[in-house]
Amino acid sequence: MKNYFIIHGSFGSPFGNWFPWLYEKIEESKPKNMEEPICYVPEFPTGVGFQNYENWEKLLLFYAKTGKFNKKSTIFAHSIAPIFICKFLIKNKIKVKRLVFVCGFNDYVIPGADDYNKVNESMFCKNFADVKKYCDDIVCFYSNNDPYVPFAKEKEFADAIANESFVIQGGGHLNKSAGFDKFDELKKYIG
Repeated sequence: MKNYFIIHGSFGSPFGNWFPWLYEKIEESKPKNMEEPICYVPEFPTGVGFQNYENWEKLLLFYAKTGKFNKKSTIFAHSIAPIFICKFLIKNKIKVKRLVFVCGFNDYVIPGADDYNKVNESMFCKNFADVKKYCDDIVCFYSNNDPYVPFAKEKEFADAIANESFVIQGGGHLNKSAGFDKFDELKKYIG
């Protein structure tokens, strides 16, 4: 059975941004007689001292070991989560159906954001383009005016891995504070 994961970013939660809206849209798409969820929105540890690659990997490996995270999974990931997912798939040699990355980047230090830089550092991945071995369909969304990550860094990330990429004009970090408590363009990747 196909399923979906929504992965939040640094200092995030499953309840922020467009995640609850997308969860509802995905769950509405499942067969009426099915009780088990088809969408999972894990709550990863956040904050300095808690958020790091190893702690996030442990949680996602739980889903992989129970058979839920697999070659039929579509992953939606925001901000630092796309590079985490790349590193996770490469390291654990897990194939998935589709990756939909929003505002993804790699190896960028945000000036003046020491806490973000501390928690993001362990997520970076030197060979992240190898993720193409583990997924044939990679889509990236990013904006031309992200206040946290420069356009060039998000474009560089998307250009290295995406089959399709879309620039949202004036979209900021494509999060709730930029008006994205819904993200209609993502509905296309349900199904």
